[in-house]
Amino acid sequence: MLPQNKFQDVIFTILMAAVMVYAMICYNISLNVGGMQNFVFLAAFKEMIIMLPVAVAIELIFVGKLAQKLAFRFVTPGKDPMIMTILGISAMSVVLMCPCMSLVATFLFKDAGFELIAVWIETTVKNFPMALCWQIFFAGPVVRGIFGFFVKKFSKNSMVEVKKAA
Repeated sequence: MLPQNKFQDVIFTILMAAVMVYAMICYNISLNVGGMQNFVFLAAFKEMIIMLPVAVAIELIFVGKLAQKLAFRFVTPGKDPMIMTILGISAMSVVLMCPCMSLVATFLFKDAGFELIAVWIETTVKNFPMALCWQIFFAGPVVRGIFGFFVKKFSKNSMVEVKKAA
């Protein structure tokens, strides 16, 4: 299920950003310490305080509409199967978000100095395969499932309340 209005878009964006940002922070901490360790799961929450609002803002202000425009160059909503539209938007979101979030992380968490551009490119290259796979195979389906469940639940409750009032 995809958002149908601005309120739903904001809720969906917050949910998706939370799942994506948390996973990518865990991934990057693991890369920095030489592999996954138990402490990573808690340590990620410290960075999440900074990175989640940044990701939500970037998505709502810049990436969301642009990702759709780019995706709709390859797929036609209503004509192509819904899964192709979803995959197109998801892929374009990663194509845009990964370099943006990698740049923010490079500024905030890496001591890049004069090597800023090189470190940013390296970070983006390391993050992109993980971000794309995580989005397509886990975060996207899980968040759309949870989002769809609650949208259906609240819309049914709203319909019952409207019928009772009439």
